[in-house]
Amino acid sequence: MNGYARSGRARKIARWVELHQDELVAFVSKLVAAESPSLEPLLHDDVLRQLSDELQGLGFCVRRLAGRSSAGHLYARPALRVRHRRYQLLIGHCDTVWPEGTLRNMPVRISDGKLQGPGMYDMKAGLAQLIFGLKALQALKLTPRVRPVVFINSDEEIGSRESTRYIKRLARGADRALVLEPALGPEGALKTARKGVGKFTVRVHGKAAHAGLEPGAGTSAILELSHVIQKLFAMNDASRGITVNVGMIDGGLRPNVVAPESTAVVDVRVLTKQDAEDIETRIHALTAATPGAALEIEGGIGRPPMERTQGNRTLWESARRVAEELGIVLSEDTAGGGSDGNTTSLYPPTLDGLGAIGGGAHAHHEFVYLDRLAERTALLALLLLEPPLAVGKRRPRGAARQAGVGRA
Repeated sequence: MNGYARSGRARKIARWVELHQDELVAFVSKLVAAESPSLEPLLHDDVLRQLSDELQGLGFCVRRLAGRSSAGHLYARPALRVRHRRYQLLIGHCDTVWPEGTLRNMPVRISDGKLQGPGMYDMKAGLAQLIFGLKALQALKLTPRVRPVVFINSDEEIGSRESTRYIKRLARGADRALVLEPALGPEGALKTARKGVGKFTVRVHGKAAHAGLEPGAGTSAILELSHVIQKLFAMNDASRGITVNVGMIDGGLRPNVVAPESTAVVDVRVLTKQDAEDIETRIHALTAATPGAALEIEGGIGRPPMERTQGNRTLWESARRVAEELGIVLSEDTAGGGSDGNTTSLYPPTLDGLGAIGGGAHAHHEFVYLDRLAERTALLALLLLEPPLAVGKRRPRGAARQAGVGRA
């Protein structure tokens, strides 16, 4: 730990996690060795089984929710349930961006104080910390006043298309949401804000003609797309954290044909809900500048921004205070990417980036710092013991049942 635990319960938790660090590292390594690419759902059985077995061993009732194109998801709640007792939602994902066979060239290994492997940082170490945080509380007979409910999806890296409906419905009834995505930067900053993420496709329809014989008879979709691209890039506003990037373009038939069609795929990032609405409106309002050309525009902001709401600030202050009990100085920051925390933040107070400290997300040097695993696990365990945040707030009845996962 950085410093010394200042309270009795913090010392007990920190000590327990440190004594079991080798088991924690072994479990992280097993999770990483169970390859689980987002787009290859048949490979997820091993990692989902490992997580399910651990949660069941902790006395959780675990359900695997079937997916249509994904590998499905795990929902777990304590088997002993007290009606109308508040719950806190712990969220993680088991899918990675790495294709099957990556382990051959990128094996799990320890080097220079770093634990490396595909999906290690994003975010299988976070899942291991979740399990061991719960183990610490059980071993020390420390019972959270707010019941922990766990949801682990297998499609986060591809936009949580199937799992979002479950996440929304569980989040509506939760007292708070704790997201085990990796921390930000070498300092391990928690993510107290995230940009919203949007994807747009702009198709330009022109008219084909022979580029040598009748160039004036055609309408160049590529020419029009060049105008559109300049308009899109002009929407960037660094002062407001708005980024608009045309990342892919396509079009035309062959060099001697006036292009009848062209396409641009656009990535958009925004910090606020208002900016999300504004940028959507502006993109969909684009019109063609080239006579005879027409625009077809699809898409929108798929993940809303995670803003620093009053509830989110309250939860951050709880985490900062809890960290002080462990002798840790926490920092916070804004993440440019999205996560399921963007979704939960629409409902209960949400804190993201509670997972491992490391780097190299989606890169071949992906790693976590070995000496920071224990402190983050202890931080999570201690945060789970915090009292309810929304004392006067009634939990929607049947929220989990409406989510299709039974009662929370």
